[in-house]
Amino acid sequence: MKMVRLDLYNKVLFCGAQAIHWELETLGVSPRPSLRTINRILRRHELTHRRTGRYEPTGRKYPALEGTSVNHVQQSDFVGPRFLHGPTRFYSLNTVDLATGRCAIEPLMTRDAQHTIDAFWAVWRRLGLPTHQQVDNEMVFYGSPTHPRGMGCLIRLCLHYGIELWFIPKGEPWRNGVVEKFNAQYDQKFFRRTEMADETALRQQSMLFEQKHNRHYRYSKLKGRTPLEALAMSNKPLSFPTEEQAPRHPLPKPERGKYHLVRFIRSDGILDVFGEKFYVPQ
Repeated sequence: MKMVRLDLYNKVLFCGAQAIHWELETLGVSPRPSLRTINRILRRHELTHRRTGRYEPTGRKYPALEGTSVNHVQQSDFVGPRFLHGPTRFYSLNTVDLATGRCAIEPLMTRDAQHTIDAFWAVWRRLGLPTHQQVDNEMVFYGSPTHPRGMGCLIRLCLHYGIELWFIPKGEPWRNGVVEKFNAQYDQKFFRRTEMADETALRQQSMLFEQKHNRHYRYSKLKGRTPLEALAMSNKPLSFPTEEQAPRHPLPKPERGKYHLVRFIRSDGILDVFGEKFYVPQ
């Protein structure tokens, strides 16, 4: 137990009780101690200290969404490019429901508009439609700085289905902190440890990791429950896209709805909206 924890720590991987339990499973150790037993052993040997040096944002608070109920807020982010064994490049659209911790992992080989629409559609077909969808400022999400009022594929997709899209402040990925933390788990517990030779294996293994996380990963914020247990306790019905196939790009420009940009306006008074600049009063 101690050696597994130290090995994970030295590899700069997650090294808490959950990570140790998963590592023991990977090593084929049976029977495995419970999470409570692992935590008790870690405390006994004073191995509960956290790794230092992690960035902690300071300064003024920005408007931030809180996941108050199931699918109230989903955070999404692209991971990649990553490479399979060989020259195959891919990306992964990772999404987390803030209230339950349920994840969805959708690999895609290119981040063009249609593949991005397909990826979000597949995520919503598994997690359900969110009230608020939060992302960073990837160009494919908002469109193009050349045509800042054109509405990118994700803006149009969300507005057509009554979802409020939120863009976090530019250059501040920690504002999407829940999915960013999950991305670290994806890298450490899945991508670095899973042999995948082609796109078929990538999709199969991604789905297996998604299911394993949702069924077995226990969150302290959920009082030790798994994401699926938290979903079951909520008793909230989910809303899913009715069509199996994703809409085709380009979607028509919506006439109503709203999306949000969270921005810090400096002393020059300039508000930058996807490349279009506005001067605002002091």
